[in-house]
Amino acid sequence: MTLEFGFSVTHRRYVPYAHAHYGGDLVDGAYGLALFGDVATDLAIHTDGDESLLAGYSQVEFLAPIQAGDVVEVTATLTRVGSRSRDLAFEARVLCRAAPDRGPSAADVLDPPILATKAVATIVVPAKTEGDATPA
Repeated sequence: MTLEFGFSVTHRRYVPYAHAHYGGDLVDGAYGLALFGDVATDLAIHTDGDESLLAGYSQVEFLAPIQAGDVVEVTATLTRVGSRSRDLAFEARVLCRAAPDRGPSAADVLDPPILATKAVATIVVPAKTEGDATPA
């Protein structure tokens, strides 16, 4: 396990059309936040050997839409370590996007990727118990 500032975990996911919630095949903003929750859990397992609990977001910015047919990459980066709390910075980037004007299965790799969502959150891990080998 590592509890180093700057440690990060990244996930990638295809956004299925079944998740489209609005016109233009848009997904709701909560979709990206759910992905942040997943990558935060992964990071906490690596740093503390526990899934952690999300205490709250201190900042969320929706910068560009996430759409069905996108391939999204989400990253959580450790920015602060307290005795039980950890602050994380998140980014969601759209790497690929469907191109239905060229055909029903056409898609493009976006270069550069689109920064869709940024956030800052705090997670909490259980208190260290006597004899516990996990980081404080």
